[in-house]
Amino acid sequence: MQTLYAIYRKEMNHYFVSPIAWVVVGLFLILSGWFFNRILDIVIQQSIEQMMQGMRYGSSANFDVPGTVLRAFLGVLSSLLLFMVPMLTMGVYAEERKRGTMELLMTSPVSDTRIVLGKYLGSLTLFLIMLLPTILCQMYMFEHSDPRAPLKLIFAGYLGVLLLGAVLLAIGSFISSLTENQIVSAFLTFAIFLILWVLDWGQQGGGTAKGEVLQYLSIVRHYDDFSRGVIDTSSLIFYASLIVFALFLTVRSLDSMRWRRA
Repeated sequence: MQTLYAIYRKEMNHYFVSPIAWVVVGLFLILSGWFFNRILDIVIQQSIEQMMQGMRYGSSANFDVPGTVLRAFLGVLSSLLLFMVPMLTMGVYAEERKRGTMELLMTSPVSDTRIVLGKYLGSLTLFLIMLLPTILCQMYMFEHSDPRAPLKLIFAGYLGVLLLGAVLLAIGSFISSLTENQIVSAFLTFAIFLILWVLDWGQQGGGTAKGEVLQYLSIVRHYDDFSRGVIDTSSLIFYASLIVFALFLTVRSLDSMRWRRA
């Protein structure tokens, strides 16, 4: 555990002194805050228009402002992660390989599994730090809206964001272990994310076995369940399996690197 913590602490120290990490976190928070305000303004305007129409025609209908805002905001967060995570993971291994520090790490008495876990936990911690301030927006809306957004929807939605980010970080770390060029790593990571994003496009509503398989493999489909407040066991298993598989591939990548240098 001490060696694992040493790798984790080294990774966190690197993030806190890295300008790229601060730029990514700052950009993410600025964009998420701007989109939240825009979504809130649009949804409030829609609710006012619906209320005016109801008064005009003598009908009444409840417009779920907090729920609508939250679901739309969760969709924006998932799209932002598509662009931000490749910048967070592009240097996890690629930068160390380029600087030659990866060789020192590989020759140290630390197993590949602990190296991978330590680095992954470091990137996951940074992601949590990046994500936590967005909860303030939900707390503000929860306190100032009537009716309030269901806590189950907020919990399920942010659990989905956390799992989605954890999956993307694991995949991005694996891609970073394959190259010494950070730009190449970021580009390949984004390309793979995009493929996973659109995997089931054109298969919606299809009853074929191929369509069902593609829909199950789509990370967005499982994320949509969480954004609707549904915590499905199959989605939890899917994300957990994908994280473990990506980390396993990363360990194998480091192992092959060790054999090539032997």
